Amino acid sequence: MLTNEDKKYILLSLLENIEDISDKEYQSRVWIRGEGPEADDFTETVCLFFDYGEGIIEEYREFGITESQYKILKEFSDQFEEFSDNNDFPEEFIDTPQWQEIVDLAEGVLKAFNYKKRR
Repeated sequence: MLTNEDKKYILLSLLENIEDISDKEYQSRVWIRGEGPEADDFTETVCLFFDYGEGIIEEYREFGITESQYKILKEFSDQFEEFSDNNDFPEEFIDTPQWQEIVDLAEGVLKAFNYKKRR
């Protein structure tokens, strides 16, 4: 059984992951150019999102997520899953309208959760 502190940490980790998805400068710097100090790539970001996200979405009420937050998070998750199933290399998709849609959806999630960005 997860404690409230565990749930808070897991949700924050998910939102930090979504922040990376919302930040094209971060993606260019870290995913494409491999500049630090972060060590991250698109595949790791996808895996982390679904590792945290699936459980949170399934049990969203347990995480204190409202219906409206759930709907935005679920929409993002569905679109991100479809996109990530068909794309692997950020250098090929970072400037596409399809990726911009994902970035915009990620921004919407962060706004819905009143998330304060780290960068």
